Parts: sequence; C-alpha cells; structure tokens
Amino acid sequence: MKRSRLSYDEWKCIISKDIFGKTVNTELLNGYIGLIDIKEVSKIQTWKFNGEDIVVCDKGRKWLSILPQNDWYCITAMMDENEKVLLWYIDMIAKQGIDVDGVPYFDDLYLDLVVYPDGTIIVDDMDELEEALSKKDITQEQFNLAIKTSHRLQQGMLRNVSSFIEYTRKCYEMIKQLQKR
Repeated sequence: MKRSRLSYDEWKCIISKDIFGKTVNTELLNGYIGLIDIKEVSKIQTWKFNGEDIVVCDKGRKWLSILPQNDWYCITAMMDENEKVLLWYIDMIAKQGIDVDGVPYFDDLYLDLVVYPDGTIIVDDMDELEEALSKKDITQEQFNLAIKTSHRLQQGMLRNVSSFIEYTRKCYEMIKQLQKR
C-alpha cells in the first residue's frame, strides 16, 4: 500500500508550489483542508476526457484537498487559474494521519473515482485494487472498505453534481478565508 502525503511530493513534475492547509472542525467539514498553488512545472500533465485534453498540472493550477476525519476517502479538486474545477480525483483510503513534519497523509487503497463537472464518474484502478488483494498487499476487509466507500460516495455526495460543486466551492472559500488569517 502506498502512503500519499497531501504535499503531493509524488508529482515529480512540480518544481515549485505554495502549500497551505489546516485541520478544521466546522459544520461543513471535520478534517483537513488544504490548497496547493502550482508555481512551476517541468512538464505539463494532461488527461483526456471525452476526446478533450484537460490540463491538470501546470503553472497557475490549484489543487484543493479535502480529507474528512474518520472517513475512508480523500478528495482532490483540480482547478484552473480561474478557480474553476476541472475534475475531482477521489482516493479510497485505509488510514490517515499527520507526519512528524505536520503534513497529513493517507494510505491509498488503489481504487479511485474521477469525477467531471458534467457528473460523469469514472471508477479508476479497480484492476490495481484486485491485484493488491490477490498479492495480499491488502486484506479482504480493506478491499471491501474500498468498494463500499466508492459505492457510498457514488450513491451519496456524488449523486448530485451541482451540490458537490457547491460543497467544493464552500470548502475553497473556507481555505481562502483561513489563508487570510
């Protein structure tokens, strides 16, 4: 199982970035909320969707991280320079915590949901989840947790993309307010 830090260090193409994050306990979110402002990249990262190129990693892009405490997923909203969400990448996770340097992390359960503003949801890396189970990198319980969390999200908060967009906007406004303090 891979440990991912919310500083997104695994994205080697990012040369320079500003990182800001806080643990919050509000009606909207009890957990960690963070914002990465990408300043410089060595190579632009583009994903394809419906025949269209979506630049997810480039100078000016912002990534909003939403990691609810005591839950099994982490949302990354990838936004353009005008703060418009291009897509959401949602990791199913086994565990979360905070490293000694204060950066939150999660243990990735392989399965992801890629959500687009038109409401399309793509279940990604199911093959990696199944392979991890067959290689005993994860337990049957962790496999079940990833599947159950994915279904719960799809039947719950992702069912209405307009409310999910609104939730993301409120989280973004919250982190912007916290930055000003």
